[in-house]
Amino acid sequence: MRLRSAAFLSALALSAVALAGCSGEPAPAETPTASAEATDVCAAALASGASSEAVTVEGEPGEKPTIALDGALEITTPERTVVDEGDGEPIALGQIIEYGLTVFDASTGEELQSVGYDTPVLPEALAMDSGTAQLFGCAPVGSRIVATVPGQGEQQPATVYVIDLLGNDTPTAAWGEPQEPVEGQPTVELADDGEPTITLPDTEPPAETEVTTLKAGDGAEVASGDSVLVQYTGVKWSDGSVFDSSWERGAAAAMSTTGVVAGFQKALEGQKVGSQVLVTMPPADGYGASAEHELAEETLTFVVDILASQSVAQQ
Repeated sequence: MRLRSAAFLSALALSAVALAGCSGEPAPAETPTASAEATDVCAAALASGASSEAVTVEGEPGEKPTIALDGALEITTPERTVVDEGDGEPIALGQIIEYGLTVFDASTGEELQSVGYDTPVLPEALAMDSGTAQLFGCAPVGSRIVATVPGQGEQQPATVYVIDLLGNDTPTAAWGEPQEPVEGQPTVELADDGEPTITLPDTEPPAETEVTTLKAGDGAEVASGDSVLVQYTGVKWSDGSVFDSSWERGAAAAMSTTGVVAGFQKALEGQKVGSQVLVTMPPADGYGASAEHELAEETLTFVVDILASQSVAQQ
């Protein structure tokens, strides 16, 4: 089994939460559902249980682990145990988490994949809707967590995840050097936390996509196909209303540069991590190719903060 390293921790978490509700066994009272509206990340953590507690982890937190099993694990519901509690600050909702993760076969203990130690991995935003809160809870930085997840047939064996919480130092907003504004373009005001408010000029929208760097970052340059972690706000040129915002959802979003509309791709590629970018795109570079999309005829303006990236070769 080969897992794509970019942003797959969220996929694991959502899978675990979904399995908790359809395993045929009643979920523990402490186990949340993916639709839970709670904002308490401590209470959101999956419950500890017999399978997660049966895993013996060898090695120090922060170093690639190995595990020992006393026979194949019988996993009926997702479980999570903090096997080593770190001495850092407890993590909080909305923070960006750096981690190392190793995946093992729950029947044999064989390693299936490891990322975040020798191989970099894209950080994750701690969020309720992505499920990362179910795995991390409010564990302190430096903690090591074991999660056990049931299988789903022959193609998806039961697995053991050992997750090391390495840090939460990635900024949640762009930190690059502010650049001179360009006359005639939308103006941007930033709140104390970095959330942008976009004011559009009283002019006709541009006929072609315009990309302007508002803050010049000092990190790695984003290439085509890279995965990125971003904060963004998007408004419609027709009325200036916000139609999408990671800020409003409370967590940065992960995506591939080739998995977004053309105008957004142009805003990302060639920029450096830490940058903030203003992009205005006509329908042709937005959702105009999707005739049924509600934004198909809209010119769109985004402010995008590029917080982290992972190159194609590392995925």
